[in-house]
Amino acid sequence: MDEIPLNQMILPLIVLDDTPYLAKDPNHAFSVADLKAWESVHGRVPRGAFIALRTDMYKDWEENPERFKREPFPAWAFETIKFLYEQRGVVATGHESMDTDTSDKMLSETYILQHGHYQIEVMANLDKVPPKGALIVVTWPKVQKGLGFPARAFAILP
Repeated sequence: MDEIPLNQMILPLIVLDDTPYLAKDPNHAFSVADLKAWESVHGRVPRGAFIALRTDMYKDWEENPERFKREPFPAWAFETIKFLYEQRGVVATGHESMDTDTSDKMLSETYILQHGHYQIEVMANLDKVPPKGALIVVTWPKVQKGLGFPARAFAILP
């Protein structure tokens, strides 16, 4: 954590909304096709952005904690994570669930961490942020050789 540069802690924020897909599939893995559908409305994901996946799971944290801890849950498809980093040049990703992957193989999380990127889990209030145009500020303790810590992230709205 101490090696992440300051310029990766303040980034353009893109919020991808997974909620329309959840009525048919409550464990929907956000796909590359879903991403391209989002881009057809909002424009291409900008290089150097932080991409957050909105599922509204955070609402269960207080209202229904057992539901929040459910498995499986909505998250990222591995192909989408690879596409975002390799084809769109994003810096970091985040999501509302406690994990990146919809399966226990941990492909997405492993890929992110092995390629020098970071992620924020258990995000909240993504429904209050526009799909694009905001900035995200992410902070954490600067512990030498730290592998993961609670983070504080907030959006600055346009």
